[in-house]
Amino acid sequence: MLKKVILKKGKEESLLRFHPWIFSGAIAEIEGSPEEGDVVDVYTNAGQWIAVGHIQVGSIAVRVLSFEKRPIDAAFWEEKLTIAFRLRTSLGLTGRTDHNIFRLVHGEGDNLPGLVIDVYGRTAVMQAHSVGMHCQRMEIAAALEKVLAGSIDSIYYKSETTLPFKAEIDRGNGYLKGGPSSDDIPLEYGMKMPVDWISGQKTGLFIDQRENRALLERFARGCNVLNMFCYTGGFSLAALRGGASLVHSVDASARAIELTQGGVMNNFPGDTRHKAFVQDAFKYLDEMDPIYDLIILDPPAFAKHKDALKHALIGYRRLNQKAMEKIRPGGILFTFSCSQVVTKEQFRMAVFTAAAQAHRSVKILHQLHQPADHPVNIFHPEGEYLKGLVLSVE
Repeated sequence: MLKKVILKKGKEESLLRFHPWIFSGAIAEIEGSPEEGDVVDVYTNAGQWIAVGHIQVGSIAVRVLSFEKRPIDAAFWEEKLTIAFRLRTSLGLTGRTDHNIFRLVHGEGDNLPGLVIDVYGRTAVMQAHSVGMHCQRMEIAAALEKVLAGSIDSIYYKSETTLPFKAEIDRGNGYLKGGPSSDDIPLEYGMKMPVDWISGQKTGLFIDQRENRALLERFARGCNVLNMFCYTGGFSLAALRGGASLVHSVDASARAIELTQGGVMNNFPGDTRHKAFVQDAFKYLDEMDPIYDLIILDPPAFAKHKDALKHALIGYRRLNQKAMEKIRPGGILFTFSCSQVVTKEQFRMAVFTAAAQAHRSVKILHQLHQPADHPVNIFHPEGEYLKGLVLSVE
């Protein structure tokens, strides 16, 4: 029996604007008893076919895969991955000897909602954020192997922490193809990046800060640099290569500090400019001496849902105020929010309030965002999640 989702009257309007989500409240009826993760056809209340997608339990009930009536088969996955790869090639991110890290698939931004694929050298790391993508992971991996033939040796699946927690599925991480190799060295513009796709956060590295790390490198010469929430130390490595006088990396995670130290050792062996500290960010900012000319604030998402928005904005304000109070006059502050529910305007207002309460004169030098291999679907503005400002603090 055909698995169908029938919408309530008038609820097709967002789909006519090609928005890829169907919320549970828009559904009038479900036919064919689909299981979570199944592919379903979506019809208007008048009986007109309108989309095909993955069904799941939750507020977002269907994630649309196509607005064209077509089978979701091997040809579909190969076509979508080919389009994604061609875009990254046009961006100059593939086929290089000095750079082999990029995001190949960015969910809704690549018209594949619920799927992320990052490439680290000759390993592709695949992550499902929906049960549907999890259920079709083997078909996707087969298509990935075809599209990237000769470019990758291994495919690692890493979705234990990203799948809906109530879904009754086997969440095991592991290699779908190949395995670990000591010869596989992830490079970001010539820098050997510490990447832990087995147990690290996300897929192993925050690729979305790549261009912002490159920008920071140009500001770092002669500066005393503080990298808060350093994770694997990407900004610290950029500052060292940019000629910083000293670089201090801070993270509450001992594992993050271990990865950061490893990255410094691999790229700058014997360099005494770098020190790392396992400590809470707010405590460190409270107790530190005002010695820094350049501070990076790149915290984890303070708000993962709208209910946490108020507290998140307070957190951003407190964090930025503390940094502004301690940074040297004429210092540079790189500050970020990766919380999707926090808008650019809300984040800027939190930073504006922090500047006023710190009694510092602040100028905006750059407004930052996610890079081009993390594209935003124009019909899905929610995909614009990374916000950043580069500030001059007098």
